[in-house]
Amino acid sequence: MTRVLFWMFGVVGLSLLAGTRSTFAQPAALDVMTFGLGGSEAAHALIADHSDTVKGTLGEPARRLLALETPKWNSGSVSFVMKIDPENQNYFTARFSGDEVNENRLTLYADGKQVGWRHLGEVDQLDFGTVAPAYPGRFYYNTSPLPLAITRGKTKMKFEIRSSGLIWPYGTNFDQYQKLMTKPSRGIYRVYTHTDGCFVPPSDEMQGAAPSDLPVRKSPGPEVLEQIKARVNAEIEARLDSKQAISQMQMQLLAKAYDMKWTQAYQNPKAIQQIIKGLDALFDGYRRNPHLAEAEPSTWNPDWFGLGICGEVIALRQVQLNPCFDGQIDDGAGGKITRRAGLTEMLVACRDWHRQHRRQYTNQTMLNDLNGIYFANRGVEVLDPSKALSEPEARRYLYESVGLEPWRDSDPGGNRWNVGPNYMQLTEKGLSKELGYVGTYGEVIDLVAAIYDGTRPAPSQPGDEKIRTQLVKVAMARAAMRFPAIDSDGNRVMQLEQIIGWRDLHYPGEMAYGQRPTRDASALQAAAYTLDPRLVGYAQQMIADNQFFASEVHAMEDRAQPLRTTIGRLETPDQYELMMSQPQSSDRLPMSADQKDFVFTDETDGVVAFKHGNEILYASLYWRARFGINNLARVHYITPRFDRIAVVSESTIFQSSGKEFTWPNWTNYGFGNGGFKYPVDLESAYTGQKVPIAKFPDGLSPIPGHESPYNGRGDFYTLRYGRFVIGLNMTHDKTFELKIPDNAKSAAELGSHSKDLVAGATMKVRPLSTVILEINSVQ
Repeated sequence: MTRVLFWMFGVVGLSLLAGTRSTFAQPAALDVMTFGLGGSEAAHALIADHSDTVKGTLGEPARRLLALETPKWNSGSVSFVMKIDPENQNYFTARFSGDEVNENRLTLYADGKQVGWRHLGEVDQLDFGTVAPAYPGRFYYNTSPLPLAITRGKTKMKFEIRSSGLIWPYGTNFDQYQKLMTKPSRGIYRVYTHTDGCFVPPSDEMQGAAPSDLPVRKSPGPEVLEQIKARVNAEIEARLDSKQAISQMQMQLLAKAYDMKWTQAYQNPKAIQQIIKGLDALFDGYRRNPHLAEAEPSTWNPDWFGLGICGEVIALRQVQLNPCFDGQIDDGAGGKITRRAGLTEMLVACRDWHRQHRRQYTNQTMLNDLNGIYFANRGVEVLDPSKALSEPEARRYLYESVGLEPWRDSDPGGNRWNVGPNYMQLTEKGLSKELGYVGTYGEVIDLVAAIYDGTRPAPSQPGDEKIRTQLVKVAMARAAMRFPAIDSDGNRVMQLEQIIGWRDLHYPGEMAYGQRPTRDASALQAAAYTLDPRLVGYAQQMIADNQFFASEVHAMEDRAQPLRTTIGRLETPDQYELMMSQPQSSDRLPMSADQKDFVFTDETDGVVAFKHGNEILYASLYWRARFGINNLARVHYITPRFDRIAVVSESTIFQSSGKEFTWPNWTNYGFGNGGFKYPVDLESAYTGQKVPIAKFPDGLSPIPGHESPYNGRGDFYTLRYGRFVIGLNMTHDKTFELKIPDNAKSAAELGSHSKDLVAGATMKVRPLSTVILEINSVQ
């Protein structure tokens, strides 16, 4: 059965699409309250607990919620009453300063019920913190939908905003996860209730302006390359002189540096001696504790990497290590075994364990398949070819992880993820799938580059050409997800779009040009490996903005995994020299301020990105729908005067499975059984509300409450946001129609030559395609 759903938040786009409202005459806010303005606060029956008022950006008043004298995880709050619409969809928007840096959180409550989830839910907190100025000199607006179930029939509602400390998502207990609130919250300037998802600030509201000419960063400069070399060599010297056996990641450092002339490990026999000693110790640890995830505790995420890194070491340095392989070592049971036999046993066990314990998310399966399977097999191939998978057999895991072949799940007998026989880890356009668009975790360029590099027969030889082509494709898809911004020092920079990411809650986005710099690789890696002129152009843009050296300094400040960061800097000096030797490319990132209008869509991930004049809009139409069709879209609308972040309702056509998911009383995580429970009674505004589950591919069946890439995947989405109407077709074999609003005097299709489209007419949206209309004027 095909259904069109307007989720629990009600029908949002129908009146707009039916022609009862004008883009240029959107309804005014139902109610507005200005914090710090006595008359406005009194008119809304404000009650403040532990708060004060301040003058903030552009001299505008704001109210902060204060920390307690003895800090707790939560602190000050404000409550107030505002008008709402008793029948239609309501939204709540808050105005914040783009100058302020504050990692505390603010959570909205409506009639005592929590709106949104604290971590990665379908609706986020009212304020999820910033680590840098998000929109300097200006304001940003965060819009949340109010569940129709709690607003229906009411003309007023009591709201409350409660403050709490920052959240560390990787905490393993409540105290690690939810930090104490030790300083005041961000200033709250104004709050609004309204019925249009695209909030338009009142015309008399003071706004800032984007700087007209941003400077290029002045420092740091090329001296950073010498700092990198000094750091690498200091670590190498410590490992060369180590009296203790070195770890497999330290072995990796020496094995890679052995070919680099500027390092202390270059063709140094001590490096090989230390690697041999390290391999012996690793085998000894394996025999004492064969559980692969515990045999090498110094390795980051051993469940993903296992002991495969030493397989890479053996493959890299096979010529130098070959004379030692037939030597005798302790077998861990009082006897002797050849080094060749012992290491082979260890790597075969690693390879086969990881074949049965693959990861389903794209970035994780890439790490698992490269290290735990492929590199382990490369080591076996050197030690005992009779026990190795053939190169095509081993490489197919890499092909699956980079989206060249359907992902075949874990091998029989192992963990199964039940995603079906035709699941691809990358979309047709080259984005990762986890489950929809993701920001940081979707930045798999360095992982695909590492996989390409891992297929080189020898360090100086080319790797797999299919994977190289896929690397360029991934990098080009991610290029649309960078937009011009201002760094914390007031310089021009390109930032990664993270607001619309399923696994992200980071504002502003991180620096990213062609490739996001990470602890594992510099931002020049993919450009250096491929010398694709477009990627070279993006790298040259970063160098021209003088942001490359700053990115390397930032990477080296990482304290969580310093050794991994050091290994990730090994190739940086040579990559920079190579980029500087390339002819100048005219290619620049498509969202750059000086580039022409641009449209990018990915129908598999349900994401849209476009540049239209000096405006940029990102939208995730398939948005955090882990458990069922939610009919919600996430929008980030960037304009020169202010920034808008919103979760808004949309319409969805989908095939129903006939099953439903009922939301439990989760107020923390929007997944994972609700995450940590807070030490106070909290009630979610969504408790008991039901969402339909979409039809699964043949052979698979939904289990309500079990996360799946199919639970909330629709066929066709329609989103109206301001003067833009978007129709996105996720199917491979169906065509849908998108209606041009009846009140449109003229409309144009972005990215097309279609002009002056006829009001009331319909446009066909073909399989795996998107139509974006701009309503230019109304009757």
